[in-house]
Amino acid sequence: MKNEELLTKIHLVVEKLIHLGGGDYGKDKMVDDGTCSKGLIQRDVGIEEWDWPQGIGLYGLYKLQGYYGDKRYMEFFENWYATNLKVGLPSKNINTTAPLLPLINIFEEMKEPEIYRQICTDRANWLIDELPKTKDAGFQHVTSAIRNRNDVMLHEGQLWVDTLVMAVLFLNEAGRKFGNLKWIEEALHQFLIHIKYLYEKKTGLFYHGWSFEKQDNFGNIFWCRGNSWYTFGVMDYIQACGDNLNKGSKQFLTDTYKAQVDKLAELQAPSGLWHTVLTDASSYEEVSGSAAITAGILKGIKLGILEDSFKNVAEKALAAICANVKEDGTVLNVSAGTGMGMNEEHYKNIAIRPMAYGQSLTLIALCEALTS
Repeated sequence: MKNEELLTKIHLVVEKLIHLGGGDYGKDKMVDDGTCSKGLIQRDVGIEEWDWPQGIGLYGLYKLQGYYGDKRYMEFFENWYATNLKVGLPSKNINTTAPLLPLINIFEEMKEPEIYRQICTDRANWLIDELPKTKDAGFQHVTSAIRNRNDVMLHEGQLWVDTLVMAVLFLNEAGRKFGNLKWIEEALHQFLIHIKYLYEKKTGLFYHGWSFEKQDNFGNIFWCRGNSWYTFGVMDYIQACGDNLNKGSKQFLTDTYKAQVDKLAELQAPSGLWHTVLTDASSYEEVSGSAAITAGILKGIKLGILEDSFKNVAEKALAAICANVKEDGTVLNVSAGTGMGMNEEHYKNIAIRPMAYGQSLTLIALCEALTS
C-alpha cells in the first residue's frame, strides 16, 4: 500500500483512539451478569485508564510521532500522564506496566521529567524485587482485579505470553536508558523462560499460558492475539537491543520467531487475517491479533530476519486490516479481553466489539508499514 493510503487510515484510527473517552466503570462494579467471562471489562474500552490497552495505544502514537520526526502528540502525552497521576495510579502489576513503555522513551522531553524518571525506575525495581515470581524466576502474570483497579489478580504460578509486551519490553528499554545491566539481563531471561514453557515445537506456535501448579498449558490453545505478542514483541525487543544482544541469544530468539512466522503464513485465512484460534478455521477472524502479527512480520523483513517473500503475507494482511477500519476510524472485529481458557470454545465465545487495543495494534501495524 502507498504511504498516502496508509496515512489516511492511520489518522482515522488515531482520531478515534484519542477521543475514546472513558469506559462505563460502574458496569464493572455490578453483579456478574456473565459479561466478564466474555471479556467485556470497561477499562479496556476507553483511552483514559492507566492499563495495557491504553499503554499500547500511546506506544503507537509514539511510533507515529517518530515517523514524522516532530512532537505532535507531546501535548496529548503530557495531559494523559498528568491526569492519571492526579487521579492516582492503579495497582502495580504486569498490565499496568504497559504505559511505561512509551513513557521511558519520551519522559526526558516532558515538563517534569524527574517525576516520570522516578516512576520508571520504581517500576523496573518492582519488577525485579517485588513482583511475584514463578518457578524458574518467571514473571508471574499479575493483573488488575476486574472490579477494583487498586487490587490485583495474582494468577499464582502462571506465565502468560502477554507479559513479554506488557512488561518485559519496558524493562529492557529502561535498562538501556539508565545503563542498568541487571534489568537488561532479566529482560532476556524472561524472553527465554517464556519460550521454554509456552513454545510448541511441532507447530512453532505459542500457547497462551503455562501453570507450574498444574504442570500444563491449560487448554493447549494457539490463540491469535497471544501468539502476536511474541511475533511483535520479539522483533521490537531485538530492534531495541541493536548490536548489544549477544549472537547466541539473538539466534535463539530469531529461530523461534521464524518457525512461528512460517506456521502463521500457512494458517493465514484467505481474507488476509488470522482466526482467533489459529488452528481452527471455524473460529472467527480477529483483527487486533492479526495487526500485531503483521507488525512483527513487517519488522522482521525490515531487520533482514525474514526473506522478502513474506511481504506478500504482510500486504495481504494490511489490506484486510484496512478493510476493517470504518469511516469514523473504529477498528472492527476485535475480540474483547481474553483470560486463560481451557478449551477452544472459551476463545471462540469471547465477544467481538471495538476495543482500545484494537485501535492501538492497528495503529502499530500501519505505522510499521509506513517505514517498510
